[in-house]
Amino acid sequence: MMVAIFAVNESGNYLWRLLGGGRPAQTLVCFYVISWYLIVVDDVWTVATWDAIKYRLPDNNQGSRIIVTTRIDTVAAACSGASSVNENRVYRIKPLSLEDSKKLFLSRAFGPKVASCPKGLVVEMHKILKKCGGLPMAIISIAGLLASYQSSESKDMWERVHKSIGSHMESHPTLEGMRQIVTLSYNHLPHYLKGCMMYLSIFPEDYVFAKDRLLKRWIAEGLVTEVRGLTLMEVAEAHYNELVSRSMIDRSSDVVTFYDGRLEMCRVHDMMLEVMVNKSLECNFVSLVGGPYKGMAYDRIRRLSIHGGEETEGSPSNRTAACLSKTNGIEGVKMDHVRSLSLFGSEDHRKVLDRLGEFTLLRVLDLEDCMGLENKHLRHVCRMYLLRFLSMKGTSIEKMPPEVGDLENLETLDLRHTFLEDLPETVSKLEKLEHLQISSRRYFYGDSWTARKGLRRMKALRTVNEVVFKCDVDAAKELGELQQLRDLRMAVVSEPPNEEAKKKLAESLSKLYSLRWLNISDRGPDKDVLNFLHNVKPHPPYLQYLRIGSHIDKLPEWVEFLHDLVELSVAWTYFGGDQLFSPICNLPKLKYLDLDAYCYQDKELVAKATQSFPALKDLYLKFENGAVEVLRFEDRSMTKLESLRVRFATTDSKSVTGIEHLTSLKEVQLIGKKNNSSLEDTVGQLKTLNEKRPDQQLKVAVKYE
Repeated sequence: MMVAIFAVNESGNYLWRLLGGGRPAQTLVCFYVISWYLIVVDDVWTVATWDAIKYRLPDNNQGSRIIVTTRIDTVAAACSGASSVNENRVYRIKPLSLEDSKKLFLSRAFGPKVASCPKGLVVEMHKILKKCGGLPMAIISIAGLLASYQSSESKDMWERVHKSIGSHMESHPTLEGMRQIVTLSYNHLPHYLKGCMMYLSIFPEDYVFAKDRLLKRWIAEGLVTEVRGLTLMEVAEAHYNELVSRSMIDRSSDVVTFYDGRLEMCRVHDMMLEVMVNKSLECNFVSLVGGPYKGMAYDRIRRLSIHGGEETEGSPSNRTAACLSKTNGIEGVKMDHVRSLSLFGSEDHRKVLDRLGEFTLLRVLDLEDCMGLENKHLRHVCRMYLLRFLSMKGTSIEKMPPEVGDLENLETLDLRHTFLEDLPETVSKLEKLEHLQISSRRYFYGDSWTARKGLRRMKALRTVNEVVFKCDVDAAKELGELQQLRDLRMAVVSEPPNEEAKKKLAESLSKLYSLRWLNISDRGPDKDVLNFLHNVKPHPPYLQYLRIGSHIDKLPEWVEFLHDLVELSVAWTYFGGDQLFSPICNLPKLKYLDLDAYCYQDKELVAKATQSFPALKDLYLKFENGAVEVLRFEDRSMTKLESLRVRFATTDSKSVTGIEHLTSLKEVQLIGKKNNSSLEDTVGQLKTLNEKRPDQQLKVAVKYE
């Protein structure tokens, strides 16, 4: 039996190494005389390239294997013949752990027999490893660069390398290969993605941001072009998914919040960010000021991103000829050409904010979490008539002036986690507004934005988070005319009672054919205020997320027909018998089930064997005083459940039984106070279970509050 190992390049030419050697022409002959073969095809970039290669490979049905490496999900799926990258034939290589990164770094910097770093260099080593993010190529390259500086006296050199990896990638031969690999990923992008990718250079290093924020900014900046049959948001989402599939954007996590549901967070690897910053600075795509970019000079600023933090030696300022200013980096700079302004960092940016009146051509103003923003600054903001994206999320503003209605080109207005309690009536003049998000930090149930007559003029609205419906029958009726609405968080005030307004709300919800996300709650003493949901006929057919918070007697019957529902949350209401699980147990796409406080009136909540839950992977239950006392799983129940999270109340006896019947369960998270007997009993139960099945260990996490 003869074993052959081949390396195949992208053009399909065979660079072979057969035991015994030979010329490439002989390689094709050898394919047909060997018993079996193993071929490694490294770094394939397109499906077309793989198609060109695979038709030259003989299938002799002798157990031969082909291993393909690629950075792109779609290529991986095509090479494996899988329908998606989640199938077993696709192996996703993970970054090295911190411990493995440390071992690799030490072996390259100090030699294979060295197990520890000199004391004076330990701190800098960990900073460098953090920047490398588990990428072996980055670790090897930087360790090689520092191999000549092994003593504790070399600390200054290690600090310089850590702070200036970007400039070293440009000039040092040891890091040239790493820079070329990252640049190659960028160069292989189609033209419509290069601008989207370069745009990420506006964010600081290690900055984690929400996907929706990025997509809306892309659109406002004109980086997303129309595609027939798709909305701009759908096109932007496709761009984002393609960059993720190429491993150029890292999905960081999913964050679940009361106001926003499940948010996808993301970031850019530091090495990728370094290359994107260099690309952006070369073509004046983004102008970076402050922090590591203090002293940068620009002829004309189009997109201005101001960072906080200290300037670092070896920052990009060393590659420029002049400085914006020796003080704060913006004094004396003309702002009349700036199209986009972003402020990051915890510093007080008053010097910039006091000059907002000079930004007359702004399309994008992102002041999220900006310290120093005051109500007086809003008079300048409301004169930026070309604004398309405006975020003041996390700021301390308290009152929005009526002139906000003059921002006729505004598409996104983000006012979450501010001290606003309402918006002026003039906001209904914003006929191009697609995304309106508002929530108050002052009260848990702040009034946010009250719906009024004139709501119908805002026909472009796609996201509303949140709006309060009181006794205005006209506003309740006009909600149904917002046919583009996809995401809606609404609250219904039940005092004084207004049955006509509830009737109109039911009629309006039945007309929202495009609705995908609905979070509905009530405010007031009426225990049946949300019962009008039973009269929503027909129901929004394509709902993917539904949260019902408080005061409804049972789940609406139409919930069992929501075949696209992925996530359901039920909070602060009472269901008994099978009113909870029976309507939803057969939903084919339901993955997340969140049962918040007082969601059940019986003592025992039972997941029965007859209730299949074909897609359920994540279950969260919050035990509260006076609610359910026992969560029990019968044999063959919730067979796909992978994650179980339970929050225990401070008092009363609670228990979870039948966990051993959850055959797909991988992790359990228990939350509660220390010395909680119910929590400790459940921990003991899980330890016993793990002892009984050593080959199928559960990951158990306990969080004490």
